[in-house]
Amino acid sequence: MTPDTRALLRASLRGAVDVDVTSTGIVPLRLPLSARTQIDSDWMRIASEQASGVRLEFSTAATWIELVVETTGLYLPWVPEHVRWAVFASTIDGRPAADARVTGGSELHLGEPGGPRFVQGHPAAVRIELGGDGRKERRVAVWLPQTDTVELRDVRADRPLAPAETHGELRWWHHGSSISHCIEAESPLGVWPVAAADQLELDVTNLGFAANAHLDPFTARAMRDSAADLLSLKMGINIVGGDTMKHRTFTPALHGFLDTLREGKPATPILVISPIFCPMHEDTPGPTVTDPVTGERRGTSVTEPNPFEPPLTLRSVRKILRDVVASRSADDPALFYLDGLDLFGPDDVDELPDGLHPSAAGYLRMADRFAASPVVSAWMAASR
Repeated sequence: MTPDTRALLRASLRGAVDVDVTSTGIVPLRLPLSARTQIDSDWMRIASEQASGVRLEFSTAATWIELVVETTGLYLPWVPEHVRWAVFASTIDGRPAADARVTGGSELHLGEPGGPRFVQGHPAAVRIELGGDGRKERRVAVWLPQTDTVELRDVRADRPLAPAETHGELRWWHHGSSISHCIEAESPLGVWPVAAADQLELDVTNLGFAANAHLDPFTARAMRDSAADLLSLKMGINIVGGDTMKHRTFTPALHGFLDTLREGKPATPILVISPIFCPMHEDTPGPTVTDPVTGERRGTSVTEPNPFEPPLTLRSVRKILRDVVASRSADDPALFYLDGLDLFGPDDVDELPDGLHPSAAGYLRMADRFAASPVVSAWMAASR
């Protein structure tokens, strides 16, 4: 990669928090590089490198753009081989345009004896056909696959490319679990925070990390130190599903996360969102058990409940989130609460194929309801 190409790609990136510069290209990251020394989880590192909400935005009259990439996807044995592709989507002046699908990238196999196993793939050329006559400049965004880590190695087009200027939209940073990461979406534009941001005309940075929304301090610091105009966190399902906290630890950890945000963002509107409906954990504690062959999930509790330290369920998590926001709201009028059941509730279970994650249609349903929510309208109005 030439220095000019590297500079163009870095200047055109949106939705990335940092980049990892390699010998052959750059990898967009959704956490600062400095967080790596504090991550003791292969899955967290992988999830934060997968490019949910990350895009390249160019100003160009090009009729096609071609990226040279190397993708690394997570191998899941229950996903049929013929659908293991990385989907790149594009928009022209905000309107959806062509998609491109790439196969043959590298794969990371988790959960195997001896630890993670990396299977080397090969680079691919991703060609996005944009149409047009090559004379009119347009704003073109190429959205990277939310399912994969993407090393950008080169970019070319039939007309000059320049980084697109910002439109002045409010900058929204959102943190959540796999239900914000949206690996199950059919394309990067189907990630519900991306779809909601499009409706609300927001510039989104999505810190949705599959299985890894645990109120980590490094995530709070990344949001605190950002240039965000709006902040949100959708919290609870990973903590219940992983059985990683109890009542005793969850409440102060939530307060600590909010305190960290307020250190750098004393008046920025913050929206706290509780978990969506998940039948297996409404009243049953975690951990969630996933069948390693079929991917089927179920709730379980492997320990005898302690009457002095009851385990968390989604029902109890919603109450804690609501109570914490209420307890702080007198001194913090820019703090808001949205019930996740308003985004996806018991009547939506038909779009919950594995009992935990919404379908592609379910994610779009969430985006529509988020964009139409009066609470979200009030949250956005508080930034002005």
